[in-house]
Amino acid sequence: MSHVVSVNAGAASSPPSSGVLLSSLDDDAKKADVTTQAIPVGQELGDPNLVKPFWWQRRGRSFDLDAIATQLSVFDDPETAKHYQPRADWENLHRFDPSARWTWREEFKLIRKIDYRIMIFACVMVQCLELDRANIGQAVSDNLLGDLNMTTGDYNLGNTVFYLSFLCAELPSQLVSKWIGPDRWIPTQMTLWSIVASSQFWLSGRNSFLATRAILGILQGGFIPDIILYLSYFYKHGELTLRLGIWWTLMEVADIIASFLGAGLLHLRGAEGRAGWRWLFLIEGMITLLIGIAAFAMMPPSPTQTANWIRGKKGWFTEREETIMVNRSIREDPSKGTMHNRQPITPKLLWTSLKDYDLWPMYAIGLTFFIPYTPTYYYMTLELKSLGFGTIKTNLLVIPSTFLNMCNMMAITYIAEITQQFSFCGLFGQIWGIPFLIYLYVVDIHTINPWVGWLIVTLLMSYPSNHAVQVGWCSRNSNSVRTRTVSAAAYNMFCQAGSIISAQIYRPDDAPRYRRGNRNLIIITIMNSVIYLSTKAYYVLRNRSRDKKWNAMTVAERRHYLETTTDQGNKRLDFRFGS
Repeated sequence: MSHVVSVNAGAASSPPSSGVLLSSLDDDAKKADVTTQAIPVGQELGDPNLVKPFWWQRRGRSFDLDAIATQLSVFDDPETAKHYQPRADWENLHRFDPSARWTWREEFKLIRKIDYRIMIFACVMVQCLELDRANIGQAVSDNLLGDLNMTTGDYNLGNTVFYLSFLCAELPSQLVSKWIGPDRWIPTQMTLWSIVASSQFWLSGRNSFLATRAILGILQGGFIPDIILYLSYFYKHGELTLRLGIWWTLMEVADIIASFLGAGLLHLRGAEGRAGWRWLFLIEGMITLLIGIAAFAMMPPSPTQTANWIRGKKGWFTEREETIMVNRSIREDPSKGTMHNRQPITPKLLWTSLKDYDLWPMYAIGLTFFIPYTPTYYYMTLELKSLGFGTIKTNLLVIPSTFLNMCNMMAITYIAEITQQFSFCGLFGQIWGIPFLIYLYVVDIHTINPWVGWLIVTLLMSYPSNHAVQVGWCSRNSNSVRTRTVSAAAYNMFCQAGSIISAQIYRPDDAPRYRRGNRNLIIITIMNSVIYLSTKAYYVLRNRSRDKKWNAMTVAERRHYLETTTDQGNKRLDFRFGS
């Protein structure tokens, strides 16, 4: 979890390995316990050792729910507070109160309320995204290629067109979202793409297939970073990482739901003389349309702007809850007060964010870490059918790998948040796939027991995805709303670029065994392992270099730096990268 340390708390010579802003000036202050002497009675601060990100850690008599939860920040010292004041047009300014204090009982109750009001609907929306972009796998299992007189090469091209369009739309979508607000842009996206998704009912051939793939990619591109930007208004960094893990887990649940829906809707083949995959696209697209329309009313612009005709005249949160929500967030990350939620990113700010070389290692990871698994993901239904399983059984046999992937992703997210070892958790996800890819390279699964072949593919696709961890990691290492807005889109763009690459690994001339493709996947997996280790080394060395400079400065020099520096975001000398 990110931390902000106040002037009177003493310098941290060995900061934790997450996105950290240090604002301490005096190494001897901690020894003298200046913190308790400097803060007036009634303005006490919470014990950082009581920060418990998981609900089961809060059980037991030793945890006092009525203890102060407000954590130490730059706002608790007048000398540093003046350098971190939020801008005058920040939408939550009227609830900003550095003197506000609250208990753990109040904070946990509020977090649960945010989960119910904000997170659950965000999960429903992302499930709609997954439903409309993953149902192509179910459609292919129902002879979509044969009905449209297409080949697997056309199918690969369709996936490439989709991801290329998705990639090109990422950054523009994020900029539009920051300009007009994600609460307006996200429902618009959903409504538009659901109409296109439903129109796939009338596909007539290769050209219409490629056209709808392109339009869907354009409309869905940017949706994920848009949602992440939106959720960052309500959650702290560590909380957001954990909920993104749940979020992507529920995307896997959407895949399970899609498999069951597919198994049912594909039975409509022949109804009105239409193929089952046509009804699949139409009905699932209409489901998304209803959710998209509801999103216009269900997404408040910010923590202090929840009142409307459907959410109530008084809104979802009380004045006290709004105060806690705003101050707990900005105390952890003062950069959240530097931009308001309807502020566009200028070309200059965009360029400044894109050339932030300290985030390039994250983009390198985003480009390649998915590649070893994506080809098998898109060809899984085709592979299972080639092993002799029927259409309905094939869709049902996908469910175990989805469930196991979901469990492993939550496990790796938990481990990463506890250990703060983001690179090593990603490395484990790569090592997971190596033995199964080697097996697919050495053994022709079409000549062995079909159930053994299914088991190998299922275990491969059960890998622990580090994606949720990396999105939160990228956000932490940005350390500013401006950079975070762009970096979220940039990271996802590199992920989509990786998907474009992976869509071309299994080629028709390599079918049905795809031995050359599996060999390339093994090589890429080894390369990814090197990238994760190199990223770890880079951020550790960057932190050590800053530690050396910061610890060599006197108290006066540190104060002068805070007062005069033009460094922003993660370029500040008192910032430490997560690794």
